[in-house]
Amino acid sequence: MKRDTMLCAVIVLRQLSRYKLLNLMAIVLVMLVLDPGVFAADISSSPPAGLSREEALRLGEAMYREGVLPSGEYMQAVVEGDIPVEGPMFSCAHCHMRSGLGSVEGTIVTPPTNGAKLFKPFKSGQEFTEQQRKHLPSYLQPPDIRPAYTDAMLADVIRTGIDPGGRKLDPIMPLYLLEGRDLDILVYYLKNLSSSPSPGATDRTLRFATIVSEEVRKGDRDAMLLALSAYIKDRQSKAYYYKARTRRQLFAEEMDLSYRELTLATWELKGTPDTWRSQLEAYYRKEPVFALLGGIVKGSWSPIHEFCEKNRIPCIFPVTDQPVLSDNDWYTLYFSKGPYQEGEAVAKFLKDKGGPAVQIYRKTDEGMRLAQGYRDTAKKLGVPAADEVALNPDEEITDSFWSSVIEKYRDGSLILWLGIDDLTRIARTADADLPVAFFASSTVLGQSLNLLPEKMRQRTFITYPFRLPDDRKRIDHIVKPWLKVKKIPETNLAVSTEMYFLGTLLTDVFMHMQRNYYRDYFLDVIDMLQDESDTIANYPRLSFGPGQRYASKGCYIVQLSAGKKPRIIRKSDWVIH
Repeated sequence: MKRDTMLCAVIVLRQLSRYKLLNLMAIVLVMLVLDPGVFAADISSSPPAGLSREEALRLGEAMYREGVLPSGEYMQAVVEGDIPVEGPMFSCAHCHMRSGLGSVEGTIVTPPTNGAKLFKPFKSGQEFTEQQRKHLPSYLQPPDIRPAYTDAMLADVIRTGIDPGGRKLDPIMPLYLLEGRDLDILVYYLKNLSSSPSPGATDRTLRFATIVSEEVRKGDRDAMLLALSAYIKDRQSKAYYYKARTRRQLFAEEMDLSYRELTLATWELKGTPDTWRSQLEAYYRKEPVFALLGGIVKGSWSPIHEFCEKNRIPCIFPVTDQPVLSDNDWYTLYFSKGPYQEGEAVAKFLKDKGGPAVQIYRKTDEGMRLAQGYRDTAKKLGVPAADEVALNPDEEITDSFWSSVIEKYRDGSLILWLGIDDLTRIARTADADLPVAFFASSTVLGQSLNLLPEKMRQRTFITYPFRLPDDRKRIDHIVKPWLKVKKIPETNLAVSTEMYFLGTLLTDVFMHMQRNYYRDYFLDVIDMLQDESDTIANYPRLSFGPGQRYASKGCYIVQLSAGKKPRIIRKSDWVIH
């Protein structure tokens, strides 16, 4: 094999290593189908009669993403020739993704269905320039496939499954029972899908922003901002490696055209959270950005989350323990559900244990999220609801209260989303005949975890939503030297580690995006990444998938050993079934 051909194989394999491709056939198909595209195509047209552009795109989006007709009814379709299905079961976005740029799953390649791709010929090696094609071996140069679509041709293939070149599409492709205006709306939407650049993206740069609020402790702010800025600066200084080194290499021109310089603005939020939305809108009007990266605020992430949903701005891995919990929102990707996830873990752990249970928590954000996580998950699992006692943040708990609670739940479980002072008082109050099990949160206990009274340790199970300490050492041995080399003070190692991981993820994502700098494709690419089980992160496993907006889905249940320097003993797997 010639040197350039070998280089071709290496580059393709490296670019696709995180996707779920299994053999050379899939690689060849991807090279033929997943065209790097162009930033804009001359496919403009008027919307269907009687509709504004905005209304036509809104209605078309509902059809494409949700399978819902303008009438509000579900789209009807047929798969495999005679199997009737409704729109939500086989919406276009399920396979072609929200961006319309297609997907890869194993050896199954779903081609792009966006305007920039559909309305130009699909010919052999069309994604390569003449310079690139000189280096392509013959087996990567198949015959022409089809001409460019017209509106009429696109309408026909949607209904018949036969493209302009006479090819019959895969039978799994639904044949939609559409006519007239509904069909015109869908065609118009596809023509405009991922066909013009997203805000914040040019042919030379990608503009990003990160967010901090003025009340954030300086050490936490520095841990986030300095680590994230170091990634941006490092990428700029290594442009030589990201861009092609010589025009003689296969893909060299594409690498050059795909490269973007990154800029990072810091949007500082001042005042109360109810004013943050207007501040964000002002920043965005002044200089639109492609996405938000990281970020850290004091309090709930909700105002930023809502701003991103409204403006369709990706927000990737903010540092927050107060994420928005939603099954429907799209644009913010969180590390986890925060304390809510710990409540989920206890409900799953207790599923088959039986006995009465009570949740006791203070009415803080942490306490209420922990209790809600348990409550919601127990209901889903059919676990009997626990009794609840909600205390005011500063409310004192008497010895008689604890005595009565322990007596009532002696054969059950006390789920105590409380701090070390409360747990210590229980140990002083209770006699040797303690309840069957206590549950506590490592997030609430924080640095006081090791102060848990030894009397309670054998009966206390603790939620632990991060890597275990012994596993954490390997991560620290990588992140700490990196911080030292970058001359970043070690002010909050957990926060710096999250930004370190974000940087490694972005490097992979930009490589896969090629020239397709559309916001929805940015998120689509992240969704198609393989799960991470051996990565530099605070969590032992991060998993991705279409629409999954909480990458860490597990939580350990642990106990403490005896002694002045207790060890953490794992009592459950990471993902608790």
